[in-house]
Order: sequence, then C-alpha cells, then structure tokens
Amino acid sequence: MDDTKWYLRKAHDGSTFGPIPFQQLRQWAADAQVSPLDRVSTDERTWLKAPMVPELAMDYLIEVGPDQFYGPTTVGAIQEFLDAGEITAESIITNCKDTTQHRVKDILTPVEAESDDVGSDAANAINVRNRVRINLQQRIRELEAALMQERRARETAERLVQKLEERIAEFGAE
Repeated sequence: MDDTKWYLRKAHDGSTFGPIPFQQLRQWAADAQVSPLDRVSTDERTWLKAPMVPELAMDYLIEVGPDQFYGPTTVGAIQEFLDAGEITAESIITNCKDTTQHRVKDILTPVEAESDDVGSDAANAINVRNRVRINLQQRIRELEAALMQERRARETAERLVQKLEERIAEFGAE
C-alpha cells in the first residue's frame, strides 16, 4: 500500500489533492485533516469514504452532544474537539471496531487529556502548541485551496492560448 499513490477528495468543496503517498494520507488523517465524509481513491475513478480504509485508523465516534455524533474519526480529531472545547475529558467516545465506549481521558495519553485542565502550566503550553498547530493546519488548507484555484485558472488560460494560436494559424493559412 505504501507504493500506491492516493487521492483525497474533500466533501465540503470537492477539491482533490494528490497523488500523494499513503503515508501522507495516513498522517493527514492522524492530524484530523480528513473528515469522515471525505473520499479517497487510488485511481480517481473509484472513491471510498475515508473511514472505510482501515489503515487510516478512523475508528472513533465522538458524542458531541445529546444524540449528536461525529465520525468515525481519528484520535487526532478527538484531540481537536477537546482543544476547541466542543467536548471534555469526560465525553464519551465509541470505538467503532469493537463497540466499546470510553471517556476521552481514557483514549488520549495523560498529557493530552490534561490539556483540558486550565490550571497547569504544562497544559497551557500544550493548548498554545495545539492552537498554533490548528491555525497552521487551517492556513495550509487555505493555501492548498488557493493553489488549486490558481492551477485551474492557469489550465484555463493555457487552453485559451492554444485556441487563439490555432485561430491565428488558420488566418495565416488563408
């Protein structure tokens, strides 16, 4: 699987990224950059919902409110929800593989889970680092989207130039 090139199609806007190595896709999933609605492919013809690829470890369903769930997703997304204050260390997480339920604090490592406590200097440092990481990830997504727009615009311009050159050649032949 590591030699195969993969593509990621974002559900929210249909933008496609790739080809990328599977390790990169796995890292994006671990970093909560792949949503449960996003699709992945190796050939850009057959698309699977990302959670259907077991190696992406999108195994958890997060209870974000009464009868409101997000997922299946990764441990990284659980941390993102915790950092954003949308869940607490006591929130319930369901492992979709074995249907066991756990509290967030039981899934995350002790240092990750303690970032929910405001009093600790270490927790504050973790929160700052996570906010910076979240901001950087958002900026990367924005830059990737802008790059895709620029690529599309360049391709359109190249097609127009080609058509114009063909028309000029036609007039020159007359």
